Amino acid sequence: MQVQSTMTEVETDAVRRTTRRLQDAIDQAADSGGGRVTVTAGVHETGALRLRSRVELHIEAGAVLRFVADPSLYPPVAARWEGASTTIHSPCVYARGETDVSITGSGEIDGAGAWWWEAFRERTLAYPRPTLLGFHDCTRVEVSDVTLRNSPAWTVHPLLCDDVRIRGISILNPVDSPNTDGIDPESCRDVRIEDCVIDVGDDCIAIKAGSEHSADRVPCERITVRGCRMLHGHGGVVIGSEMSGGVRDVLIEDCVFQGTDRGIRIKTRRGRGGTVERVHVSGIAMDGVMCPIVVNPFYFCGPEGDLPTVSDRRPRPIDAGTPHLRDIRLTDITATDVRACAAFISGLPESPLRGLTLERIAVSFAADPEPAVPAMADGVPSMAAEGVHLAFADDIEVSTLRFHGLRGPEFVTDGTPAIDTREGASS
Repeated sequence: MQVQSTMTEVETDAVRRTTRRLQDAIDQAADSGGGRVTVTAGVHETGALRLRSRVELHIEAGAVLRFVADPSLYPPVAARWEGASTTIHSPCVYARGETDVSITGSGEIDGAGAWWWEAFRERTLAYPRPTLLGFHDCTRVEVSDVTLRNSPAWTVHPLLCDDVRIRGISILNPVDSPNTDGIDPESCRDVRIEDCVIDVGDDCIAIKAGSEHSADRVPCERITVRGCRMLHGHGGVVIGSEMSGGVRDVLIEDCVFQGTDRGIRIKTRRGRGGTVERVHVSGIAMDGVMCPIVVNPFYFCGPEGDLPTVSDRRPRPIDAGTPHLRDIRLTDITATDVRACAAFISGLPESPLRGLTLERIAVSFAADPEPAVPAMADGVPSMAAEGVHLAFADDIEVSTLRFHGLRGPEFVTDGTPAIDTREGASS
C-alpha cells in the first residue's frame, strides 16, 4: 500500500508560504550577523528549515512549530543513518557546518511523526525518515527548554559536532513509534545533556560513533549526562551499537530511569571495531526496569547481525573489527521492581572486558517477575530475579551489592577469573 500525504493543494501552498517566511527570517538574521528569530504563539505549519550560524530559533510559550508530513518538503541531504553514510530526508530543523546555532523557548516542536512511521512500516519512502533536529558538522550548539514531540525518527541528532549543550528539554514520542530515540550524539566532542525528560519509542539517549560502514572513524568523547529522567525507552543511557570510531570519557550521574527496558546499556558486535572506555556511572535510581545494566558485545540487531561471527562464543582472531571494552565503573545505583536479572555483562572471549567496578548497588526484584531476556544476543535465555551474569571479563572489583528477592546465586560467571567481592549480601 502506498502511504500518501492527505494535504490538499491549497494546504500545501499555505505550508510552503509559511516555510518561506520562516526561512527568510532565519536567512536575514544570519546575513546581518546573527540574531533571534521568534516563533510566536499559535500553530505554525511548515516544511524543513535550515538553521544558520549565530541564529537563535526561539519558540515562545504557546507556540507550536508543526512540521507537515509531506516528503517533498524535506529534500534529500547527505548524512549518517544507523552508522552508515547515506542520503536521508532533510531533518525538520537542519544545520550543517554552522557555528553558534541554538533552539530555545518554552514552546513546542511537533514532527507529525505518525505519517512517517506508517510510511516506514509500509516501506514506501525513497530515503530514510527525517530526524526532528539535525546538527551536522556544527560548533557550539544549544537546545534548551523546548518540548519536542512526535519525531519522524531520532529526535535530536548532533553528528560530528563540537561543544553541544542540551538542557531542560522534554522529548515525547509514543512508546510504539519506531526508532524515535531521544538524543543521539554521534562522533561528537564535549556534549552536555542536563535536566531533560525523555519518553520515547526507542533508546532515550544513545551515544554513537559510526559503524564499520561509515566513511570515517571519529570518536564520540567527553560526554556528560546529568539530572535526566528517562521513561519507557528501550534503554536509559546507551552506548552503541554504532561505536566504530570509539566512545570514551562518558559521565552519567544523578538520573532516574522509570519503565525503560534496560538502564545502562552498552551494545556492539564483532566487525564494528572501536573501543568503549572510561565510562563512569553514579547516582542512578531505576524503577520497573527489566535489566538495570547490560554490556553486550554479541548484539544481533540490524544489518549483518545474523552473521555466524556475531554469536560465536569461541575466541576468534583479533583484527580491526574487534570491539574493545575497558574501564567501566558503576557506583551508587538503586533499582527496584527488576524483572530479569541484576546485570548482564560480557566481553568477548578474544577481547575481555578489562576493568569493571560495581560498587554500592542495590537491586530489589519484582514480587512475581515475568521472565525476560536481558540482552539482545543469540543464546541468552529468559530470566527472572537472577543475579549478576558475568562473562569474559577481568580486573573486576565488586563492593557492597545488595539483593532483595533474588532467586539463585549472586553471580553466574563464564570465562571470568575470580571476582574480588567485599560486603556482598542478599535478602
